[in-house]
Amino acid sequence: MAAPSQATLTASLMAAKKAKGMSFADLESALGLDEVWIASLFYGQATASAEEAEKLASLLALDPAITAAIQEFPTKGSLEPVIPTDPLIYRFYEIMQVYGMPLKDVIQEKFGDGIMSAIDFTLDVEKVEDSKGDRVEIIMCGKFLPYKKW
Repeated sequence: MAAPSQATLTASLMAAKKAKGMSFADLESALGLDEVWIASLFYGQATASAEEAEKLASLLALDPAITAAIQEFPTKGSLEPVIPTDPLIYRFYEIMQVYGMPLKDVIQEKFGDGIMSAIDFTLDVEKVEDSKGDRVEIIMCGKFLPYKKW
């Protein structure tokens, strides 16, 4: 039996989460893993250990094929190589267009010539109450990796 496609896998996981009335924050509490990481698993951008997959399968009553598929190594980077059209995702593209080079310069002034890891990395999303309208706070924390000279 062939493994489900990523679109089928994501749809199945989202449907199971909805059927159980759970949010990603609920899954974070139950699994002890960050909600953003769990969402990345749903979209095929992360790999669950056998133990993590079994816990999730138990919580969401997952089919064995889905449980097996989330343990496979993913092909990361699922967005098409075009400008995203979803308004929320587009804003991140826009942020990088406007602030990408300034961020690069500031990071390199503080750390030197290198990059921020997206492997040794965490990402948190917080809701900040504000009388002028609630705000989204996104915290990215990645290990600095200097470029090697040889």
